[in-house]
Amino acid sequence: MFKKILIANRGEIALRIQRACREMGVKSVVVYSEADRDAKYVKLADEAVCIGPAASSHSYLNMPAIISTAEVTDAEAIHPGYGFLSENADFAERVEQSGFTFIGPTPESIRIMGDKVSAKQAMIKSGVPCVPGSEGALPDDPKEIVKIGRAVGYPVIIKAAGGGGGRGMRVVHTEAALLHAVQTTKAEAGAAFGNPAVYMEKFLENPRHIEIQVLADEHKNAVWLGERDCSMQRRHQKIIEEAPAPGIPRRVIERIGERCAAACKKIGYRGAGTFEFLYENGEFYFIEMNTRVQVEHPVTELVTGVDIVQMQIRVAAGEKLPFTQRQIEMRGHAIECRVNAEDPYKFTPSPGRITTWHAPGGPGVRVDSHAYTNYFVPPNYDSMIGKIITHGDTRDQALARMRIALSETVVEGILTNIPLHRELMADAKFIEGGTSIHYLEGWMAQHKR
Repeated sequence: MFKKILIANRGEIALRIQRACREMGVKSVVVYSEADRDAKYVKLADEAVCIGPAASSHSYLNMPAIISTAEVTDAEAIHPGYGFLSENADFAERVEQSGFTFIGPTPESIRIMGDKVSAKQAMIKSGVPCVPGSEGALPDDPKEIVKIGRAVGYPVIIKAAGGGGGRGMRVVHTEAALLHAVQTTKAEAGAAFGNPAVYMEKFLENPRHIEIQVLADEHKNAVWLGERDCSMQRRHQKIIEEAPAPGIPRRVIERIGERCAAACKKIGYRGAGTFEFLYENGEFYFIEMNTRVQVEHPVTELVTGVDIVQMQIRVAAGEKLPFTQRQIEMRGHAIECRVNAEDPYKFTPSPGRITTWHAPGGPGVRVDSHAYTNYFVPPNYDSMIGKIITHGDTRDQALARMRIALSETVVEGILTNIPLHRELMADAKFIEGGTSIHYLEGWMAQHKR
């Protein structure tokens, strides 16, 4: 096992990794920007090193500074968390070449799964069902593009091969709009991701967003840890997640879970990962794989009892998974609400000083957050300041506990999206379960403030 790990991230995930290290008896080094000097995880770290100013490009995305810090602090491994450099194959490669262990997949796996075209091709070879669409990147020939559009059938969606986070996508409803959409998306993709390649998929009208959590080691062992329903989202950004997915038969989930675990073995995957699917009319369609720990990993931890972050570290250290698929049991139901520093209905950021922070508690309540009273939320990064997660024997109990937890939560000095969460937890359609990825935007249109 490692003696010291450098945490190359910030916010609640930096604190989450730090806590996992402390429980394992591993020392941690935290890197931070000048904007995060007073963060909780900085104060709690065994060692903390400022690596640059607030701008991410000069701090959390500064590869030389992060690797140099690992060298001077004698760290043995680097945990990238999520976001920033977590899915950057070049960073993973530089970490390994510098003599450190990257706590995540191999650079090769990140490259394959990071490019949505190659990821889709790998999944087709592994027997994982994919959304109908182009076999690879769209060609330059306009006639061929039109031909592919007719074969797939409208509406279609044009996606950037190197995109992510809901960016680099455009829905096309008619053939007349196709070529302009392709050219516009190519230009956006080249500017945003450095890769202008785009591909085409059938646009599903009312799918749900279902994902499968996997863990794999370097000894060819792989398991899947159930599923999560992440359909409550706005502009492809998740807001509420839960496990298991309501209303989907277990045998259907088991079949897709087994295929995901088998795919991990086939491509030689190592570490934690998530297969993301669209689910419609009883069918799953692969859309992408995230080669890192997910924001929503706590709901899976609560229903399986598996500490995903510790498993990442143990697998990276060369250990075998301590359980088999038969030993994985789903217990109860868990729901997560992301708490963002933003206007709850306009979704505009609300940075500033938190004058009062009171987190909820009670049976089945977990709060993952780096916030505290008098903490200043910087304007430089993602607006998420924490997550409230509840667990119950049933979905109804988890929902009831979430309503109580949200009613107890007090955040003053800035705006948060907690009022929105309170309304959604009382919404009849959400309580029923099984809403599509388009539900929240429709709900917002009907509840304009």
